[in-house]
Amino acid sequence: MDMIWETILAEFADIGDGREILRIVVRLLMAAVLGAVLGFEREHKGKSAGVRTHMLVSLGAALFVLAPSMAGADEQALSRVIQGIVAGIGFLGAGTILKGNGQDTSHVKGLTTAAGLWMTAAIGTAAGMGREATALVSTVLALLVLGTMPLLVDKAQGQAEDKREEEQTRKP
Repeated sequence: MDMIWETILAEFADIGDGREILRIVVRLLMAAVLGAVLGFEREHKGKSAGVRTHMLVSLGAALFVLAPSMAGADEQALSRVIQGIVAGIGFLGAGTILKGNGQDTSHVKGLTTAAGLWMTAAIGTAAGMGREATALVSTVLALLVLGTMPLLVDKAQGQAEDKREEEQTRKP
């Protein structure tokens, strides 16, 4: 029985002390919460990748950089891990992109969702590396882009349509 208990303790020996536990929890929670914020915005707009997807992407990215960092990986190794995250999230993002079928094959959907997942992975990576302030600022900026740009585009398109209508009424 002692051998079993010692083996179990040895398996959980990667966490040295309370500070390290707190560091892990803060980084992973930060990644999950920030991913949830972006996911909520997308889900609220009825998009395919919502809260759970964004949370898992952010949390996974954080864990991918946190674990090797805790194991003593050097900067080159972490760089390769980040490259893998970027490539891997590209495959996930590609799965969210749909090309219209039928008569309008030029319409592509899901690009913003794919870009949002990519951004969420980057935010999770920052949180996992202990760059919580960077992750938070990036989340706020992403929310600004997702929230304000559609309004600005709609306004610009409305002005363009008004101008076309005005030109149409002037022509004899």
